Amino acid sequence: MNQQAQDTYLRMQINTAAAWELTALLYNGCIKFMKQALVAIENKNFEMKNYNIKRATDIINELSFTLDRNYEISNDLSSLYEYILTTLFEANIKNNSNKLNECIELITDLRDTWTKSMKQYHATAKVQS
Repeated sequence: MNQQAQDTYLRMQINTAAAWELTALLYNGCIKFMKQALVAIENKNFEMKNYNIKRATDIINELSFTLDRNYEISNDLSSLYEYILTTLFEANIKNNSNKLNECIELITDLRDTWTKSMKQYHATAKVQS
């Protein structure tokens, strides 16, 4: 699929997604950028590595800023996001693939847990209504 078609598809996904699905899309984007940073490290393309880590960092910051602080889990997520940001910073400075892989695993686990819990929540809500 060419880049223009991919961009159009992504815009459609964003425009038609439910609020909870937007969080999953952000997680997916973050994972994509971190994987691209891994490839950039392997290819010694440090400018592209930096660009992709910055994009992943921007997404994590956005996820952190939009947490609803009325829930206890938000504090835990905030701490986890802070840890990921620190680890990404280290990965960027030291060109450390292991640190980057750790961040990919953490965000992947968050995405999978988020998606599963939201699907269960909406399935339960449909049954109750």
